[in-house]
Amino acid sequence: MEYADKTLTCSDCGLSFTFGAGEQEFFAGKGFVNEPGRCPDCRAARKQNRFGNNGGYTRQRQMYPAVCASCGKDCQVPFEPREERPVYCSDCYSSVRR
Repeated sequence: MEYADKTLTCSDCGLSFTFGAGEQEFFAGKGFVNEPGRCPDCRAARKQNRFGNNGGYTRQRQMYPAVCASCGKDCQVPFEPREERPVYCSDCYSSVRR
């Protein structure tokens, strides 16, 4: 199928934007049946608001302060430490894990 550029109107800002032939081919290849309702700038802003300011699809983890059980160095870990389990900094963890 051959595609031609289309001019669409953004549902958020109301400005016109071009839905290029290459984008249409990409959308069709992904199985998307609907045309985009937002311009690229509004899509990017919405994506950033949904996923936070880190620009990716992962949310930033909450980090907890800890003291390494091996070297005694202060570190941050992605889980809440419990007193009955040792916590290791990333350097010591790689050697303990082996």
